[in-house]
Amino acid sequence: MFSKVGAVILLVSDMKRSIDFYKNTLGLKLKTRSKDWTEFIQDGTVLALHPGRKKLRPRSKKPKIGMLVAFRVISMDEAYKVLKQKRVRFMKKPTEEEFGKHAVILDPDGYMISMFETGISKEEEMQQAAGYHGFAPM
Repeated sequence: MFSKVGAVILLVSDMKRSIDFYKNTLGLKLKTRSKDWTEFIQDGTVLALHPGRKKLRPRSKKPKIGMLVAFRVISMDEAYKVLKQKRVRFMKKPTEEEFGKHAVILDPDGYMISMFETGISKEEEMQQAAGYHGFAPM
């Protein structure tokens, strides 16, 4: 029935602030932008931003539970250094795990973003995708 995930869509409280975060802070490539829809693309994966209801809590100090976006990083040490300089909020600082290095940051709306460095090639990682166990912040 489903062939693949078309996009991950985040409902945000402030489009301008969120676009700045994903484009300038995280360095994602902007694909398309309009008043009510912005897409970033990274290795064929689309991350989209859409304005949420007015009742969204802007700049929540607590992470939003139920949504976790994960990014593979080439060097966790370098990513940590750059993001700390940009004053990104870390929910979990880089930690050595069974699968490699892992950290969790928060975006301006409190969405958790998991970052991981496995130390294996992209090809090897894709072969393991069927047995994906996740990179949750626990």
